Amino acid sequence: MRNLINLWDKDGKKIDLSKYGLIGRRLIIPSPSYDSTEEKVTGRPGTILLGKQLNPRSLTAIFVVEAYDYADIILLRDELYKLFSEPFYVGEVKQPGKRWMVECIEEWEPERLNINTDSIEIPLISRKGVAESIGTTLTPLEWDVDMWQWGMGLQWGDYAYEQTENEFTIFNAGNVKVDPRYFPLKIIINAETSDYIEIVNHTTGDTYRYNGSLRPTDDLVIDGIRSTKNLASVFRDTNKRLLTLASGANKIEVRGATVERVIFDFKFYTL
Repeated sequence: MRNLINLWDKDGKKIDLSKYGLIGRRLIIPSPSYDSTEEKVTGRPGTILLGKQLNPRSLTAIFVVEAYDYADIILLRDELYKLFSEPFYVGEVKQPGKRWMVECIEEWEPERLNINTDSIEIPLISRKGVAESIGTTLTPLEWDVDMWQWGMGLQWGDYAYEQTENEFTIFNAGNVKVDPRYFPLKIIINAETSDYIEIVNHTTGDTYRYNGSLRPTDDLVIDGIRSTKNLASVFRDTNKRLLTLASGANKIEVRGATVERVIFDFKFYTL
């Protein structure tokens, strides 16, 4: 019987399923659903959609548990209760490049198939409602490792995430916008300026500005919502705005400084 499910702990370390007698049979992933904000206008039919928000996703992981004997399967049951009590990642073997951060918060019960075999269905909740790539933009794009896969929207060799020019393109291969308030996004800038530096994403209309001088040896880092220069916070010296990355190509321009190096480090997210 072939295993069809991969598991990782919350730190990203792959879990050896054979230790628990697990054989993954199916990972059920439902379609996304949304909460919508609508407005009614008198005299106009229907409603006007003002916006929508992605809901969490309820996944189901189906396993067979194989043990040596009855006593062994009882022990494995207790170990599985502990295993699924913590947040973890789950993914499909046939899609090795992406995974879901999930939790099991509902009750589940093993179904006895025979004296040494159980079937279990684990109800899972993905709170963000999206899958993430296992690799980041700084992970080498090599197909012989279980980091990437066909069908992820990757552009082989067309885009780089370490740039040395003032104008360049950053490609978000996911179909979800990368917003650093919700998803990790780290930008490292080495540049020279005596006054200020602006980073403009012409695709999204976002502009980040740091008011201060920089030498090429300084590290200006935008990590999520934090801004540091050589590890010291410089948030008060910024325009307190963030850069987001739309799905697909993002046209980036650096103003007010001579670029030595700019690095974009993030994962791709998909519905």
